[in-house]
Amino acid sequence: MSVRLRDDLGGRAAVAGIGATEFSKDSGRSELKLAVEAVHAALDDAGLTPADVDGMVTFTMDTSPEITVAQAAGIGELSFFSRIHYGGGAACATVQQAALAVAAGVAEVVVCYRAFNERSGRRFGSGVQQREPSAEGAALGWSLPWGLLTPASWVAMAAQRYLHTYGLTPEAFGHVAVTGRGYAANNPAAYFHGKPITLADHAASRWIVEPLRLLDCCQETDGGQALVVTTAERARDLRHKPAVITAAAQGAGRRQEGMTSFYRDGLTGLPEMDVVARQLWRTSGLRPSDIDVGILYDHFTPFVLMQLEAFGFCAPGEAADFTAAATLPLNTHGGQLGEAYLHGMNGIAEAVRQLRGTSVNQVPGAGHVLVTAGTGVPTSGLVLGADA
Repeated sequence: MSVRLRDDLGGRAAVAGIGATEFSKDSGRSELKLAVEAVHAALDDAGLTPADVDGMVTFTMDTSPEITVAQAAGIGELSFFSRIHYGGGAACATVQQAALAVAAGVAEVVVCYRAFNERSGRRFGSGVQQREPSAEGAALGWSLPWGLLTPASWVAMAAQRYLHTYGLTPEAFGHVAVTGRGYAANNPAAYFHGKPITLADHAASRWIVEPLRLLDCCQETDGGQALVVTTAERARDLRHKPAVITAAAQGAGRRQEGMTSFYRDGLTGLPEMDVVARQLWRTSGLRPSDIDVGILYDHFTPFVLMQLEAFGFCAPGEAADFTAAATLPLNTHGGQLGEAYLHGMNGIAEAVRQLRGTSVNQVPGAGHVLVTAGTGVPTSGLVLGADA
């Protein structure tokens, strides 16, 4: 199976364009307008026009359907359109879907996008306002009566168990926050540009849900991000060095729920990311030591530590020390803690910049970048590589 995947997908598609709106707390325009702005910016970055696009992929949570964005952006006929479930877990899977379409010859130029007014409009951090009449909504009935109403409260359950199991304190999460904000301070596009923090700042920030403090939680953002995926051959003739899609994967674990998988055998890891990690290493033929930059989904700091362990960068319980040692450049755009919360799509854009050599926090000679999507939910991941 690994040979087939490597032959059929790895290296056959590339990200050729990236584009975003500004990241703000009040965009002052509709989510459709944000999506169109981001799509136009990504196409311009690639040196393409709306007429070149024949495929589109977004999230099921997006309020701007593919055909509506296509019409508003001046895109004509579409031969491929798709949506991915599970919120932030969809980010890398949008690129996977685009790459599969390109590799199969179903489409040649596919735009992946995500746009929302997540700060001035619906704020995901506010949690469950009304339970939907669905099987997924019914599953929340096991958690809501106990006061577990928000994403922070759901993650706090796993975070508390992680600290207890490995004999750690909440300060173990601090290095993730400090690292992200440090990179964001040097990034003019980041909301927290010029605003680094210290471990003392992290420890002094107020509790949200113990053991999570304010600085363990990502921000809320208005904005849009788009990516252009095409064949590796065509990408080589466009404006920028291609970011080759070396491997892509989705994953859901056993006994998986949305963000409330409390009935698994343990809470100290991320089984959904274990599935993704096994696929990415197998199909890429790479190892953790081959990765030059890690763009790990940082909606909450504890899950960054668990992702490092899932991918084998360090042993279980050792990720706090690994992060403190800065062995792997991590979230060089500032992450969702420091740059913007765009459901992980801005992280994919940063991976592309690293491979182009244009990041404001450039890692010299970056040749392979690992990117992950939202955790705690069914998720996805990518390995992007420099074009040989």
